[in-house]
Amino acid sequence: MTVSVLVPSSLTREAEDKREATRKLGYVARAATVFRADRLVVFPDREGERGRFGGEFVDTVLRYATTPPYLRNEAWGMRDELEYAGILPPLRAVSQTGSESNGSGSSRQGIVTEVGPDQRVRVNCGLQHPISLNVPPGMEVEEGERVTVRISSRRPVRAKLEDEPLPGLDVERTDLQAALGREDAGVRIAASRFGAELTVGRLRTLAGRRERDGMTVVFGAPERGLPDILGMDEEAVDALSRWDGVDGDGVEPIDPGFDLWLNTVPDQGSDVVRTEEALFATLASLTLRE
Repeated sequence: MTVSVLVPSSLTREAEDKREATRKLGYVARAATVFRADRLVVFPDREGERGRFGGEFVDTVLRYATTPPYLRNEAWGMRDELEYAGILPPLRAVSQTGSESNGSGSSRQGIVTEVGPDQRVRVNCGLQHPISLNVPPGMEVEEGERVTVRISSRRPVRAKLEDEPLPGLDVERTDLQAALGREDAGVRIAASRFGAELTVGRLRTLAGRRERDGMTVVFGAPERGLPDILGMDEEAVDALSRWDGVDGDGVEPIDPGFDLWLNTVPDQGSDVVRTEEALFATLASLTLRE
């Protein structure tokens, strides 16, 4: 079961400066982490981008935020986009913090700092010093590459490289259609105030589908919701309020492949729910179990 969260490249369009844009992205990354999303995807919305805080900025800050603190300096160095990275809230992702482990151990990210002879490499994985590890048969690594390290003991250090996906939240940039078309997309949800209101009954139905198939949840940008991003006309937007994608009833609107449009803050007390607020409200509901 995979949980994917999609946000547009225009996410920081209303930010007055780089500091405010960075702060906003930090809370987006934190929401995705708190609710154990597997992927945080940035999809293009060129028309909605303003100024210099477009897709490249959004992608860089989110990738930095989701990089374990012990690897940030080595992985990123000094970059203009990260001028205010110090205000990012700590994620403290369970898969990154590690622990005094036993049994099968704990996995964490590392960076290959040196490739030596005889299938051995040195890896920085947040311990006191880089450690020397054997490369598993059939696995190829290069200097600077991020790898998965499983640590079974810290005193003395016992660890090994594993040829498996990196632990933690994965940040990607891809087209919206491509993200919705993935085999593991699960139930595809458009979060929008124009969608069907989230109710206890509807949530019960969704919980079963999510636990079985996973889910992909797509959000809009400030003052530019998904209907605007997708170029939907008034007739198509009006159809959303009469469509229940959960049960297949009502008028089906033109859309790029969603299973349903869902209003997860049906009685909002503010004219605008910010994207980072919508992430917390939506994922808190949709990740509930039956």
